[in-house]
Parts: sequence; structure tokens; C-alpha cells
Amino acid sequence: MADWEIRPASAADVDAIAELRAVVMRGDLERLGRYDERRVRQRLRDGFVAEWTWVIEVGGAFAGCVALRPDGDARCHWLEHFYVGAQHQGRGIGSGVLGELLEWCDRSVDGDGVGVVRLNVLQGSPARRLYERYGFVVEAEDAVDVFMVRGPAA
Repeated sequence: MADWEIRPASAADVDAIAELRAVVMRGDLERLGRYDERRVRQRLRDGFVAEWTWVIEVGGAFAGCVALRPDGDARCHWLEHFYVGAQHQGRGIGSGVLGELLEWCDRSVDGDGVGVVRLNVLQGSPARRLYERYGFVVEAEDAVDVFMVRGPAA
């Protein structure tokens, strides 16, 4: 497993994160007929909130990102914008980061369901296997997205 760490994101990270999103998602979006060179970056910029985002670093260098956004009534969190650069994939970084975030969510359970985590992943994305290994199950799906949920650990 690679040595990695996460740090809080800042507004200065948005361009690097938007570019990583475009690169990482390109294959899946093209397969689904949904890739747009400008839109893939702009959607990230439009929804970026540094307060809920972390940058993943390996050896002090940018390697990925992840966001954990509380939903509107604070009854769950949405795992979003979870991207690891291709050169860092397959080294346990995604698993390590996901495990750490889910442990934090499980510790945050206060009787109101805060330990619940939701996400959506593109149809056919290999990332779905990672989420299933961590207890996420399909809640709903459409032609583009698979919506998954994981309750707090027992």
C-alpha cells in the first residue's frame, strides 16, 4: 500500500481537481455517450465546496481528491468527487481513503442516521466494486448512474 495523506482542500485546488475529474472520468463518460470537454470540468467547478473536500497527496504531491458532503437535513453524507490519478490507482490509496472516511462517518452516528453514506457511480465503472467491498448496496439506478447507500457499521 502506498503512503498517502489527506489535507483539507482550498479554493486554489479547484483547477487541479477539475482536470483530474476530466481525465479519470473520460473513458466511462465516452462509453456512455456523455463526455463533453468543457462540461466535465465546469460541473466540478460549479459544485466545488472546499469545506467538504480533501486533497489526497502521495509524497507531498497531488494524487487525488474526495468530498464528503452532508445532505440538506444532515441525515447522511454524500461521497462525491472521489478521484485518484491513474498512476496511483491499484496501490490501496482509494481503499485506504474510503475506509478512513467511513470510519469517521460511523463514529459520527448520533441517532439521526449521520453514519449513512450515499453516492452515485457511473454505470459500468470499475469503482463500483470498491464501494461494494465496503458495504454499499444499490438503492436505485438509471441509464447513466447507479445510486448506492451504506448504513452505519453495526
